[in-house]
Amino acid sequence: MQLVIIVILGALLGFAYGSYTDGFIFSSKICLFAGITLIMPSLFKFELSHVQLIWEHKKVLLKGLLVNYLLLPISAVAIGIAVGDFGIAAGLFLIAVLSGGGMVMHWIKKSQGDTSFGFLLLFVNLLLISLSLMMLHLFAVYASPYFDIVYSSQVGVSRFAKAVIILLIIVPFIASRLVRETKPLLNFIQRYQKYISQISIFIILFYLFGLQNSQSLVDVYDFNPEYFPLALGAVAVFYGVVFIISKLVYNLENPQERAAFWHSITRYLTLALVIATFSANSFGVSMLLPIMFAYIVQIPLSVYIASKVMPVK
Repeated sequence: MQLVIIVILGALLGFAYGSYTDGFIFSSKICLFAGITLIMPSLFKFELSHVQLIWEHKKVLLKGLLVNYLLLPISAVAIGIAVGDFGIAAGLFLIAVLSGGGMVMHWIKKSQGDTSFGFLLLFVNLLLISLSLMMLHLFAVYASPYFDIVYSSQVGVSRFAKAVIILLIIVPFIASRLVRETKPLLNFIQRYQKYISQISIFIILFYLFGLQNSQSLVDVYDFNPEYFPLALGAVAVFYGVVFIISKLVYNLENPQERAAFWHSITRYLTLALVIATFSANSFGVSMLLPIMFAYIVQIPLSVYIASKVMPVK
């Protein structure tokens, strides 16, 4: 419950700040901040020898690929078509093809999943970002006629892939090696990790919801207020589908499958918001709505799953 309150406060206060000021200009440093505060602490026990886990648990990896790059995108397309707005459908599809994110390691560790295997899954999914962006482009090409929209601009976001891998994989990994050699700092981080992650989540949400481009949603509300409940409903249905599929596919008694489960439940919303912000001209400002609402749905859902569905033994 405490984390849910932090999420809501971060989002509301960030949006309010952007409304009464010029707002923030996006900087990739927010990804670095997420990598250091949310991902790095989960890597203290990770060793390079753990890479062999990918081959050892290849069936679990294949399950994750099936869920994240086939079943969830298909579900997002169906829900988006039902909603009837190209921007909302595109935003929902973008969420569906971006697995993991800054908080996924937090939930894996909290539910006693295999954090080493979870980190490897994070690495694999980040390597597949280019595939995710290509899928988004193909969605736009083939879905735009249905929505009677002219789409001609390819999503030029391949530049994000390299930066994301560096900021969320390489830098946190190197930083974790350095911190492990400094025992006082390591002990401090481990002792206060819960509070560090909560403060980090608040800062990230405050910043993202305070971005200048986020304020364009005011115009959407003025001209198409019905888009807000439509987007919220679409996101709620999507996460319901995600939960059902993930619960059926993964064996939650297995620590590796618990890790893979969280990589399906947790979508990479920070990166999705970044991409949507720079792609709004191609898809429409309403593309931001599903991603904004996803923060409000995903984190409370994750809290519920961690405490009720797979409580720590």
